Amino acid sequence: MSYKNGKDVLPPNLLKQLQDYIQGEIVYIPKKEKKRAGWGENNGTRLLIERRNREIYRQYNNGCKMVELIQMFHLSEDSIRKIIGKTRRERTANGS
Repeated sequence: MSYKNGKDVLPPNLLKQLQDYIQGEIVYIPKKEKKRAGWGENNGTRLLIERRNREIYRQYNNGCKMVELIQMFHLSEDSIRKIIGKTRRERTANGS
C-alpha cells in the first residue's frame, strides 16, 4: 500500500467533496471485493496444489497403496484420504 496525494489522483470535484468530510488526514480506500485475488492465485500455489492432488488421485486409481502415496507426497494418511475423497466428489459432480 502506498500513499498518494488526493490532488494527484482525484478529480477536483471529488476532492472538494472529500474535503467536506475530512481534511489533512490519511484515508484508506479498500480494493473492490471482486478484484481481490483468492488464496494462492497470484503466486501459483493454488495451481500447484491442484496438480498435486490430481496426481495423488491418478496414482491411487492406478493401484498405488496409501503407504506409497504418504511417502511419495510427504503427507499424512488423513490428508491423502481427504484429497482422494474431495477429488472423487468433484469428478462425480462434473461427470468425469
